[in-house]
Amino acid sequence: MPRSLVPLPPQIDGPFQVFLNGVLQTPGEDYRVDGRTLVFDQALQKDKISGWRWFLGAWGVGTYRQNDSIDVRYEVGGRPTLAEGLAITAIEE
Repeated sequence: MPRSLVPLPPQIDGPFQVFLNGVLQTPGEDYRVDGRTLVFDQALQKDKISGWRWFLGAWGVGTYRQNDSIDVRYEVGGRPTLAEGLAITAIEE
């Protein structure tokens, strides 16, 4: 069963909301929290763009792959803050 782990940034202390590709996720249903790590029971990936793919893109040739983004909304001193594009580690079990 594939899983993906996303460590929470150290500045997040308190309630937060999790977004996967801009869509609000439900704790316990879409992900769970294990200590300071978000655990998703699905394979998430961040696309790494090589120099060759960047070169092709510069000339208008598109190459598309899975590129998931995990964002976390939280508050610091009563002000909303967003941690964007958190690191994702995929694990196959």
